[in-house]
Amino acid sequence: MLSLNKLEKVIELEEQLRAEYQSQLDGQAAEIEKHVAAEAELQAKIDAQQSTIDQQLATITDLSGKVSDTLRVEQLNRELNNRTEKLQDELAETKKRLKTTQKELAAERVELKELKQFDPARMKKNLDANKKKLAEKTKAADLLQKSLNTSKNENSELKREVEELKAKLEALEPASSEAETSTDEENVAA
Repeated sequence: MLSLNKLEKVIELEEQLRAEYQSQLDGQAAEIEKHVAAEAELQAKIDAQQSTIDQQLATITDLSGKVSDTLRVEQLNRELNNRTEKLQDELAETKKRLKTTQKELAAERVELKELKQFDPARMKKNLDANKKKLAEKTKAADLLQKSLNTSKNENSELKREVEELKAKLEALEPASSEAETSTDEENVAA
């Protein structure tokens, strides 16, 4: 009866743990999806900036061939180079943020993996195995208890027989000692 109550409590505990950690798992999954979306957005921004850089370089090349005034071309080159350097600096910063985001994503994945260790199916399988072991141990304990009770009964019967034999022996000893004293008296009288 107690073991059934304990099993019911274990099952309730398992359900509570499942309910408690499921929301955390869902939250972690949402965070991972958010980080993946942020990573995709940063990658798109990097691609857009790279295409802008490519377009600007193409424009510089195109303008240098079309414009006869070298001063104007040099001015445009300087402006575009400055913009390119700014974009490259922005690109480097974006790449750093992307790496940071990837590290955070890896950490979130590790944490999600740790949280998935509380697999309800595996816990139920372990619970079933433990129930079987408990049933086997209960049967073995019952057999041992029956054997112990039988041994105790046999021991008490043997003790009772020993007591009866001792009582008979004591009853026989006074009779034999009286017979010895009467033979001793006859020998003295003779």
